[in-house]
Amino acid sequence: MQVKIEKLDHFGRGITYVNQKICFVAKALPNEIVKIKVTKETKKYIEAEIEEWVTISSYRIPEVCPYAKICGGCDLEHLEYKKENEWKREKVKELLAKFSQIEKVEVKEIKYLSPYHYRNKVTLHGAKNRVGYYQPKSKNLVPIDTCLLLNQKINELLPKMKRLARENKVQEIMIRTSNDEKESLIKISGDKPKSLIDMKDITGIFFQEEQLQGKEEIISTIGKYQYYLSIESFFQVNQELTEMLYEEVLNEVKKVKPKKVLDLYCGTGTIGIYISSEAEEVIGIDSCSSSIKNANHNKKLNQVKNIQFINNKVENVIDQFQQDTDLIIVDPPRKGLDKKTLRHIIRIAPKYLIYISCDPVTLARDLKELKETYQTKIVTPFNMFPRTYHVECVSVLVHN
Repeated sequence: MQVKIEKLDHFGRGITYVNQKICFVAKALPNEIVKIKVTKETKKYIEAEIEEWVTISSYRIPEVCPYAKICGGCDLEHLEYKKENEWKREKVKELLAKFSQIEKVEVKEIKYLSPYHYRNKVTLHGAKNRVGYYQPKSKNLVPIDTCLLLNQKINELLPKMKRLARENKVQEIMIRTSNDEKESLIKISGDKPKSLIDMKDITGIFFQEEQLQGKEEIISTIGKYQYYLSIESFFQVNQELTEMLYEEVLNEVKKVKPKKVLDLYCGTGTIGIYISSEAEEVIGIDSCSSSIKNANHNKKLNQVKNIQFINNKVENVIDQFQQDTDLIIVDPPRKGLDKKTLRHIIRIAPKYLIYISCDPVTLARDLKELKETYQTKIVTPFNMFPRTYHVECVSVLVHN
C-alpha cells in the first residue's frame, strides 16, 4: 500500500490516512511517499511500518547510531536536528492551542544545544547475562556497546556493566554521573553480585538499597552552585542544557523580586537554591526522602541561609500555606499537578507562578485549570531530550 505522509504526530510518527482512518507510520517524515505494512488496526486508528521509500524527505539524514532501527531510545534519529527543534516548538504550540483553550500564548524560540552525549543518567535492563535497552513496545533486549545520548563517562563504564551482567544475574543497572563526569554511582538490581572486580573507579556502588562500596553521594555543579546527589534523587539528566533552563527561571525571578517562594516538587533543592539570592525566603517540598536529604546537604554546601525543605507529598502540606507567598515554582512529574494542589495554588494566589513541565499535554491541561485566575504570559520550550519526542517547557503566569 502506497501513501503520502502529511505531518508528524506528537510522538514523532508520520501521519497519513487509510480508508479515512488515521494511520501512524513509524520513522516516516512529512511529504514522503512510502509503501507501508499495517502492523495494528483498531476501530479508531492504524499503525504501520515502512516497507519501501518512493520519495524521501530532504530533511531525512543518515542514522548515525548503529541501534537506531531496533532500539526504543531515539524517535528522531533520522530527522535533521534543526527540523527536530522546529517540530518541537510547533508541537508545544499545537498542544497548548488544543488542550489549554487559551487564545493567545506566546511560545518563544526553543532553546537547545548538542543533540548527543548529554545524558548524565541511564537505566540499563538485563536479560540472559546481557545489558541494554528494550525494543519499542516490548521487553526484547537490545545489547549495546555504546549510546550516543549518554555522556562519555557512562559510555566508558558500559564494558564493566557488560562484564558484571555476564558474571551475575542482573535485572537492571542504574548509572548516574556528576555533570563534570568525574564521579559516578551505580545501582544493581537482581542477584547480589558475587564480586566487584575492576570497579574501584566508581564512586559508589549499591545493590538495591544496600551500599556495597564507596560513597553514598556525588557532587554535581550547575552554574556557581554545587549539589549532592544520591542514586535515586531527581536531577535533570541533560548536563549541558540544565544551566540554561535554570538561568531562564532565575531571570524571571529577578523580575519578580519575591519575598516568599514556594518550590513545589523541589527534588534535591536545585532550583530553590539557584534562585535563593533573589528572595527573602524559599520553602522547598518533595516526597522523596533521599532528595530532601540531598537538599539539606546542598543548603549547607552552598551556605544558603534562607531556604528550608519539607519531606512530604505536596498535596499533603499545600493547605498549610497562607496568602503571603509572592511566587510559586512547580516542577511536577509527567502527570502534572493534582486537583488539590491546583485548588490550593489558586487559594494561595501568588502574584506569579513559574511552571516547569516535561509534558506539554499535562501542562496545557493545568494551564486550562488556571486560566480563570492566571494569565499565561510566555512559554519557553527547551530541547532537554534531543533525538526523542520529549520536550521541556518553562511557563510564566501572572495573577489576573
